[in-house]
Amino acid sequence: MNRATHPVWAVLITVAATFAQVLVGTIPVTLLLASDHPLYRPLGMIGVTLAALALVYLIRRFLGGQSWAGVGMERSRRAVPQLLLGVVAGAVPTVAAILLSLAFGVTSLAPGETILGELGLVPYGIAFALLSQAFPEELLWRGHLFDTLSARLSPRAVLIVVSVGFGALHILSNSSADSPAERLLYVVQAVALGFACAAARARTGALWMAVGVHLGLHLGNLLLPTEAVHYGVQLVILTCTLTVSGLILLRYGKGAREQPACHPGPTAYEPGR
Repeated sequence: MNRATHPVWAVLITVAATFAQVLVGTIPVTLLLASDHPLYRPLGMIGVTLAALALVYLIRRFLGGQSWAGVGMERSRRAVPQLLLGVVAGAVPTVAAILLSLAFGVTSLAPGETILGELGLVPYGIAFALLSQAFPEELLWRGHLFDTLSARLSPRAVLIVVSVGFGALHILSNSSADSPAERLLYVVQAVALGFACAAARARTGALWMAVGVHLGLHLGNLLLPTEAVHYGVQLVILTCTLTVSGLILLRYGKGAREQPACHPGPTAYEPGR
């Protein structure tokens, strides 16, 4: 039995790699460029993606003895449609949560000039969200860890672990939460995002839809930037809509397989911002 593929160790390694990818990916840029340099952020986000790819390869090759195919980065004609469908599955619940929050008076739209100004930055915002968060985080959690756990745990247990573990990390995230209750709710909504992404991976057997769901959350917030009024309630609403999206993907998603893709054994945000 390979110790690195044991569920407990696999989760701990993934947690460590999540922090390491940011440090490894951004340290060269931090050392070589000033923070106001125009290439500072673009090179940083590219660095995070490259670091994630390298770390996952090294973990699977030298610790787990696993094949790269297990991460689900299938190169097929279905990749782009799955990515785009995932964006819809992530953006729709996010926009729905924002609209419901506006209707209930628990949030407000950012000033008009802010929205118009940020719309011009949407392409850059999408690229930044994709390369610094959506792809590298999904590669680790719904790619590597999902595949590793699938060799040892039931599909339901895999969904729970990759969702709860991912959400728990967000206790360290920056957000608008200013009380212990809101920080806990922020973690819960991150669990819901992890669940929706894991549902996408389970239904397709590939990574692309999960990346799309994660990216869709950021896209929804980019298109409708808000200012928190009752942030905790806003988080509860977003948690509910993301959970519904995940359940729909599990129940009605297209391209489902009999079970999540796996290669057994060692041989083989912030809402309102």
